[in-house]
Amino acid sequence: MTRRNWKAVQPTSLRHALELCKDHARERLNKSVERIADDMGLADHWVLYKYLQKGSMPANLIRPYELACGIDFVTRWLAGSGGRLLVEVATGRKLNHADIVQLHEHFAVAIKLLSDFYARPQDPTAALAALTTHMEHVAWHRQNVAQHIHPQLEL
Repeated sequence: MTRRNWKAVQPTSLRHALELCKDHARERLNKSVERIADDMGLADHWVLYKYLQKGSMPANLIRPYELACGIDFVTRWLAGSGGRLLVEVATGRKLNHADIVQLHEHFAVAIKLLSDFYARPQDPTAALAALTTHMEHVAWHRQNVAQHIHPQLEL
């Protein structure tokens, strides 16, 4: 089984975002739903199962859920569904070779999926996800260059 590239995954619905967070916690952090619920401070893990089944979660539990799962797919989906793009806060750090290679890789995937979509218009989900991922990475590099004149301390 191949490992999922979590940086390139984009949620398509709120329920999908909740499931992706749960899957990330299971695959990367080896956490069960019971342990996620415990980390969130829920008294009963069946409540979390209910939220996942219905695809709804109270707003005050979204951040604890994402912290317990180690990834922020719900926040990304909420911003994306509102027509917004989230950019990770840049610290002004120097780039390494892997950063540029990763940027190029995301761009190549986005262009391939975009040209495939225009050649044979079908389901735009994959092309939209690739374009969103690429725009997030480009925006981060833009902010990193702007932040470079005032770098933050590495802790």
